[in-house]
Amino acid sequence: MTDETEPSYAHRPLRVGVQLQPQHATYAELRAAVDAAEQSGVDIVFTWDHFFPLSGDPDGPNFECYAMLAAWAEQTERVELSALVTCNSYRNPELLADMVRTIDHISGGRVILGIGAGWFERDYTAYGYEFGTAGSRIAALGDALPRIRRRFGALNPAPTRPIPVLIGGGGERKTLRLVAEHADIWHGFGTLEELAHKNEVLNSWCAEVGRDPGEIERSTAVQQGPDEVAASLTGMGERLITLDTDGNAGFDLSLTRDWVQYRDELNAGR
Repeated sequence: MTDETEPSYAHRPLRVGVQLQPQHATYAELRAAVDAAEQSGVDIVFTWDHFFPLSGDPDGPNFECYAMLAAWAEQTERVELSALVTCNSYRNPELLADMVRTIDHISGGRVILGIGAGWFERDYTAYGYEFGTAGSRIAALGDALPRIRRRFGALNPAPTRPIPVLIGGGGERKTLRLVAEHADIWHGFGTLEELAHKNEVLNSWCAEVGRDPGEIERSTAVQQGPDEVAASLTGMGERLITLDTDGNAGFDLSLTRDWVQYRDELNAGR
């Protein structure tokens, strides 16, 4: 039973995802990590959308996002798959919609479109994209989201299901409005206090645009065990907990498994 004091978006069961960061690893190691993640019981396996490592050797091994997601869609059977998150600037919105729709079919309806405005300047400059400003990148994301939705509706064959949209970012004046208008999942960052505040800002934007805030699943990343932060996060309505690991860490899933166990115990008691 849901506590009447919980926010409206807390009626959902808790889910757990893991981002297998495709840096400092061979593809064979990544493939084995995907199998291990699915066997661990996670709900979603994420990658990222960067062309270079973000930690460790900046010129170390790294793999492209969407070619890898297509391979993972063929490899896996149960988990949902997504980028955390796609950089909107790297692909034409119509092309991105077609790529995601194709992975939707490969996976049998298990893809999520995770998307954000983009931020890593080296990706842009090395691959010939205009970096612009934070404002121009957010404006481009706002232009792209309805175009992606329209393309989903025009494709033949159509997606196997309404493809969920996850938007990552926490800008209170622009990004969270886009979340209220377009997202099924919001992935936020920050301290417990910052997350609680931004959840309220998102709720205000939902009221502004006429959206039920309960329609938007709340997601965040953690680097701590459930004994330390789970009660606070779930109490404020966070319902998708994501962990991360990479080749340098040997794709260690021990903390992820702790959260899967906590998820199962929490959901069994609801």
